[in-house]
Amino acid sequence: MKIGIVCYPTYGGSGVVATELGKALAKAGHQIHFITYSQPTRLDFFSENLFYHEVNVKSYPLFDYPPYELALASKMVDVVEHEKIDILHVHYAIPHASAAFMAKQILKTKGISIPVITTLHGTDITLVGKDATYEPVVTFSINQSDGVTAVSDDLKKDTKDHFDITNHIEVIPNFIDLERFKKQKKDHFKKAICPNDERLIVHTSNFRKVKRVQDVIEVFNRVRKVLPAKLLLVGDGPERYPMEELCRKLCNHDDVRFLGKLEAVEEVLSVADLFLMTSEKESFGLAALEAMACEVPVVSSNAGGLPELNLDGTSGFVCKVGDVEDMAKKAIHILDEANLGKFKEGALNRAKDFDVSNILPIYVNFYEQIMENVKKGESTIA
Repeated sequence: MKIGIVCYPTYGGSGVVATELGKALAKAGHQIHFITYSQPTRLDFFSENLFYHEVNVKSYPLFDYPPYELALASKMVDVVEHEKIDILHVHYAIPHASAAFMAKQILKTKGISIPVITTLHGTDITLVGKDATYEPVVTFSINQSDGVTAVSDDLKKDTKDHFDITNHIEVIPNFIDLERFKKQKKDHFKKAICPNDERLIVHTSNFRKVKRVQDVIEVFNRVRKVLPAKLLLVGDGPERYPMEELCRKLCNHDDVRFLGKLEAVEEVLSVADLFLMTSEKESFGLAALEAMACEVPVVSSNAGGLPELNLDGTSGFVCKVGDVEDMAKKAIHILDEANLGKFKEGALNRAKDFDVSNILPIYVNFYEQIMENVKKGESTIA
């Protein structure tokens, strides 16, 4: 198949998943064409089956804001027409699904029928999509897609609850490449951070309020009063400075390190003993899955799709959002020498369920089903 993939090229989960999906499809022999405004951060190797088409957004004095959606729709038309694309897969509803609808209508006038699949990732529904400014367009675009997927049952339910969706939503979870995300031998790194064999706790995020990084620090502060521990905070964002200030108030600054954005986060995860994800909204929890793949158990909140991923008592524990006392208690239980090995094993076993080799065929089958439906003129409305 020739597949056009539209995504954000940034570090966010939707862009990461879209890029990794494209790379896996290319490796399986499909021809993948990425369409976005800059090269995706994870598109970091050459393949004869991978192509990148840049959306050029020109600014004119008439416009206060460059019309990206129009430029994107035009680029989709161009790529589909000239590269003979079989199907478009757009990740994140805003503005990709509406731009795809526009492109589809333009292509119809040229005698080209292009199936469009929209994948919902989370904040495009739970946060931005619910804004009255965007809701009518989001609803229309989802209903006009030939196929719709969501990354968790919780996100599917949230979409159905808050939007007037008539289209069927297929749940296809996020995935992990276990060839990349696996425990590496980095003993020297662990010794440098934890010279006295302290337990190492890690959190990665974009440091937005929804991630509740303050809860991570509160949990760590309780844990370190019971057993020697260090905390690594990976990522960057608007909450980083306030969190640095909080750490100065609560913790010994030698016990906490802010590492900023890291491309090879799997190297840090390889030496971690516990991963904390305390979000108040989380459609799936890709960062937690990456930790599990590196044999790191997870203490998470019960937000969104996290209970679907993190099996309570097996790969870690699930606690109520904001319950830092319970999170600290569960963290201490996992970090006990008598329990840690069992939870590390449980985390890896759970991650194997989401290996790309298991999820990729589901996507391929869905593509084929939608292409066949469009060919027959059938609706995907459930």
